[in-house]
Amino acid sequence: MRMHYLQHEPFEALGVIADWATDRGHAVSSTLLYIDSKLPDPAAFDLLVVMGGSMNIYEHEAYPWLPAEKAFIGTSIEAGKAVLGICLGSQLVADVLGGPVVRNAQREIGWYPVEFTAGLDVPVFSHFPAGFTTLHYHGDTFAIPPGAVHVASSAACANQAFAYAGGRVVGLQFHPEVSRASLGLLVENAPPPVSPDEAWVQTAEELLAPAAPFEAGNALLYELLDRMLATLV
Repeated sequence: MRMHYLQHEPFEALGVIADWATDRGHAVSSTLLYIDSKLPDPAAFDLLVVMGGSMNIYEHEAYPWLPAEKAFIGTSIEAGKAVLGICLGSQLVADVLGGPVVRNAQREIGWYPVEFTAGLDVPVFSHFPAGFTTLHYHGDTFAIPPGAVHVASSAACANQAFAYAGGRVVGLQFHPEVSRASLGLLVENAPPPVSPDEAWVQTAEELLAPAAPFEAGNALLYELLDRMLATLV
């Protein structure tokens, strides 16, 4: 299989998705939008992964490649590709499918539980537990697109995940792809705000604590990606 990914900032890359692709022997290509906005023909890949970033998806003037990226995501979905969006990526996919993105009631930055709803009935998510603790690093949130299944929520954010087209297209607001190294790079370049008024924001020390549960999310993501590719067979 062939995977292409879209990266929006140098400090928010694939994380363990790169390890998954290596372990499975998949070919990997990329578009680093902060350097070059040239996008491939969807015929060149089977799986599209859209990564996170600190920008809002409607900041077209500041990030002029955003409209073309959205059109490309839409074309990829229409072409029958498997598409995974994470954080900003999930918001871009939701917007393309008709689910607007707005400011969440509060920023959510830290290790917090997500709970799974009817989405566990979608085969690509059926291996997930009823809930687990994962990393969050966002201020915006998406609406569930028309025709998509609401999969997960958290105490701070109602819409944490959705599945579309039988699970061929998935949006994850949370970050199961992070490793300790990739999270360290994110914290260094986009440090969490320090404010006593932010109930759902952890400190850098809490984010990188020795007991932070990276492995659980990583394992679930490996299986999710395998199952998403199986929808293409």
